[in-house]
Amino acid sequence: MKTGKSIVELAQELQRRAEAKADYVADTRSVAVEVVGEESPKLALHVEGAGFFSPTPVAHGQIAAHTEIPKKYYDKMLGEAPDLLVRNVNHWFNEKPTRRMVRTLDGNARAFLSDRYRRFDNEDVAEAVLPVLLESREIKVVSCEVTDLRLYIKALFPKIEGEVKVGDPVQAGVVISNSEIGLGSLNVSPLVFRLVCTNGMVRNDYGMNRYHVGRRIDGDGKSVEALFRDETLAADDKALALKLQDVVRASMDQVQFARMLEDMRKATEGEQIAQPVQAVEVLSKTFGLRENEKNSVLENLIRCGDYSRWGALNAVTAVANTHESYDRATELETIGGRILDLKPSEWKSIALAEAA
Repeated sequence: MKTGKSIVELAQELQRRAEAKADYVADTRSVAVEVVGEESPKLALHVEGAGFFSPTPVAHGQIAAHTEIPKKYYDKMLGEAPDLLVRNVNHWFNEKPTRRMVRTLDGNARAFLSDRYRRFDNEDVAEAVLPVLLESREIKVVSCEVTDLRLYIKALFPKIEGEVKVGDPVQAGVVISNSEIGLGSLNVSPLVFRLVCTNGMVRNDYGMNRYHVGRRIDGDGKSVEALFRDETLAADDKALALKLQDVVRASMDQVQFARMLEDMRKATEGEQIAQPVQAVEVLSKTFGLRENEKNSVLENLIRCGDYSRWGALNAVTAVANTHESYDRATELETIGGRILDLKPSEWKSIALAEAA
């Protein structure tokens, strides 16, 4: 499992971001993309009355989706004909006006969202869950990180443990994740930690999801409004925080862990991989592994010599331990959980894959 930040480092970065970020809701007729700079021109998002912001790749994708410009063509214009992109985007901003939420941080427009987007930000999540995780000696926070995409907090329950097979113990845990920029829901999922090689596996089929959808933010025509919390939102946040705390406490569930442990034990049985190269090729196509990740998975699989489904998913999750991206490392841990959830026929098509 990738380590990330300490709790203190996480708290410091969340505080810095909380003070540096700002949100605006504006009619798209009060928003425009413009090419700025002479020596190294770049595209900026101008929010009337708020200033110029550099769109992140995520914001560019959301602008493309909102204006219904195909992303491939949007990217081509961005790279080769920015003036054409400006005309296209601004035309649709004015032709079909709607109210959008622009989320900014450190001079960047990091998200371009619906005015119904429900803000429950990373500092809110941390404030809700960290006291729960730190109040008990039976919980150990092992990894934290906040990236440009998501917040992650991962903790283990050392007293909830079992063996998948003799000499292969695993511990129960939990991963809490959140996106402030529209990349999915606030999520609490079980985490399984393999002690012999420190691999983590995320099980998204258990747990809690809470989508960031709320009431529409009222406004008056084309005005641009900086967003602050009102009493209603504060009350909603308190209720959600309490529910989040309850879900985190409930994740320390021996019965749920026993069910997951049984799934893992079954994964040591059944069809074994016959041709590792071909099997990893099919596995990579099925779960969207990148070329360097595919090569690492194959190396892990052969080195460990476990050709069961359990061995295959651990060959994938082991790549997460040293991956340069915390976001991608967690995705790989989630892919491990998805491999465990494959139907027998689906696993058989991977295990018995043959050269074309």
